[in-house]
Amino acid sequence: ILESNSKQLAAVTSAITLLNSHSLCLSASPSPHDTGFCSLIFSHKAFSFSGYSSSCDHMKKKKKMRSGIDGVNAALSSDDILCEILLRVPPETVFSLIIVSKMWLHVICSSVFCQHYLRRWPLAFRMLGFFVCNNLYLGRGQNGVRRPRTEPAMPLLSTCKEGDDLKFSKTLKQFGYFIDSSNGLLLCGRHPKRYFVWNPITKQHYKIPKPRVYFEDLCMAFLAEDHPSVDMCYKVIRAKCDFGLDEEMKTVPIETFNSKTSTWNFSTLTCAPSLSLCPWSVATVVKGVVHWYAAQRNLAIYDPHNGERRLSSIKLPGSIDFEERVLGESFDGRLQYGWSCKSGLEIWVLEKEEAGHATTPSDDGYPNKGWNLRYRLNFKTMWKKNPTLMTKSCLRDKETQILSFLHRNSKSVCIRSGPDIFLLHLVNQKVEAVLYNGRGSSISWDFSRVAPYFRPDWPHSSLCLPGKSMA
Repeated sequence: ILESNSKQLAAVTSAITLLNSHSLCLSASPSPHDTGFCSLIFSHKAFSFSGYSSSCDHMKKKKKMRSGIDGVNAALSSDDILCEILLRVPPETVFSLIIVSKMWLHVICSSVFCQHYLRRWPLAFRMLGFFVCNNLYLGRGQNGVRRPRTEPAMPLLSTCKEGDDLKFSKTLKQFGYFIDSSNGLLLCGRHPKRYFVWNPITKQHYKIPKPRVYFEDLCMAFLAEDHPSVDMCYKVIRAKCDFGLDEEMKTVPIETFNSKTSTWNFSTLTCAPSLSLCPWSVATVVKGVVHWYAAQRNLAIYDPHNGERRLSSIKLPGSIDFEERVLGESFDGRLQYGWSCKSGLEIWVLEKEEAGHATTPSDDGYPNKGWNLRYRLNFKTMWKKNPTLMTKSCLRDKETQILSFLHRNSKSVCIRSGPDIFLLHLVNQKVEAVLYNGRGSSISWDFSRVAPYFRPDWPHSSLCLPGKSMA
């Protein structure tokens, strides 16, 4: 790393200063995860580069400095030692260290380091915009509405430059309609046979083989691994929506595609006879557990990792007179549910399961676990607290509705009034306008699902792609 190049010397000097500033030296109190590698590297005072230029005339000090530099060079050339150091550095600092060298870039961007790093530090996500999926165009019924050619199949209301680049690229035109996203991966396609998964970070896409079974009405789920990876490990689940009732127990056919095996597997889930999944809906996945909307204000719950192949269910809380409803994941990994009507909105959180994620049904077919009301808000009172924004946006005659949750956020939600989108902070009821690039006035909001798209904020390098080397 440290040759005669002054830029590299400055970069590593800065890197070690940053590392030392975050209590990585021997004198700092050790982390419970420490393994002693840091003390091996940073226990020598000779590693300090202060005074390097001023000691050029003193050969003895220069030799000691060169010896220290060689020691740093040898230590930081070991991937294992370097990883142990970087695992203790917070995200805002570790991302800046990719400029030190190709080796540091390769280590930080690798999926193996990412997996270990995310066990200690939370992964940040950045919102690029909102994808719009018009439900009228889904399916292929005889009386189905066809999309006009002038209307894009996958509209994106971009909220940043990165979103603009994605919006105006030709990539989105290749994959059909937006279905869902999971940890940055996009699931797109055209029901019932064409599906694609696209990784916007690596610009790679994968065409999923055609499903083996035809479902006239279906709902879907998309599960991707919790860490960014160039390998795109994910599962796609298709479930048949059937409103028929049996006398005793009902079965729901599902098909599951696993990217690791590249095959569809057919199976059936048992459930209560009164449980019917809502067609053309997309599941909300929380810690690997799938949650689908069901008829009569029910929520169907399926845990793919559980040995019991069944659908549990729970009643959704709140008023029957809701107009909009959304599901999401709270900051502490619980399912949260929001609904709104003309007067206001409510946010509920599902109580934490004691033994894993699967629910245990009670005698009447519904689990004993309940919901906790977290926020109740009146829209009229909210807008009175934001008079300037209400006047600028001309919202007096427009109805306000809940739009979506943010990624693992329990303190803010997205709401809309007409084509205008806002960020509502639930604690103080402060409202901020969300500026987006797109034709919001042309969207059929009453028939469309508007889903925010979040991308993991993790560096990527082409060196980590298969077949690439650091040479």
